[in-house]
Amino acid sequence: MHAALSAVVYEFCYWLVFFLYVIGFSLRVAGRRHIPRRGAVLIIANHQSFLDPIAVGLGVRRHVHYLARKTLFNNPLFGWFLRTVNCVPIDQDGVGKEGIRNIIQRIEGGNPVLVFPEGERSEDGQLHPLRPGIGLLVSRVRAPIVPAGVAGAFYTWPRHRRLPVFAPLFLPPSRRTVAVVYGKPRDPATLEGLSREQILAVLHDDIAAVVKQAEALRRK
Repeated sequence: MHAALSAVVYEFCYWLVFFLYVIGFSLRVAGRRHIPRRGAVLIIANHQSFLDPIAVGLGVRRHVHYLARKTLFNNPLFGWFLRTVNCVPIDQDGVGKEGIRNIIQRIEGGNPVLVFPEGERSEDGQLHPLRPGIGLLVSRVRAPIVPAGVAGAFYTWPRHRRLPVFAPLFLPPSRRTVAVVYGKPRDPATLEGLSREQILAVLHDDIAAVVKQAEALRRK
């Protein structure tokens, strides 16, 4: 019953937020074909703002699993909602020990899981070095790794703003328009034998490539 309710709530929220992002933020998405239609997949993306988890999830026509800070679950009603839409509580941002356990559990269940390996929202909108935890994670999971690039979300809702600024589809384009691009899946076997530093560099380059494509895709 819980699984059925979760699926219904997720679908309702998906379409509601999809139209909000398209109309309110001029969202554009490319590369959806790179998301496996079934089975486990690890999606790694850059982190510009609070808009990112939903923006990346909107391009995946599967029910994505997310990590979220435990403090967001303090309110019982909101906590129930977060769990219903596949959010997993963790102690901290990024890919710490608890996050890695939860990711592995969800991936072993054959689910798509979204991770932001920078560990926190960017201060300047640029892609920053990845946390070491992602190197440990990819060495322990055997699922395709799909890089996702987000562009424009930093200008829409940077860390220092309490609320986002919209970039409506019916108004002239601005730097606040948002785009997401998904890259080709990486077989984790291609990372075998590499040092942790080399793994981080490879994954960083994968994300950087799709961030550049997302920037070019944005409505300007």
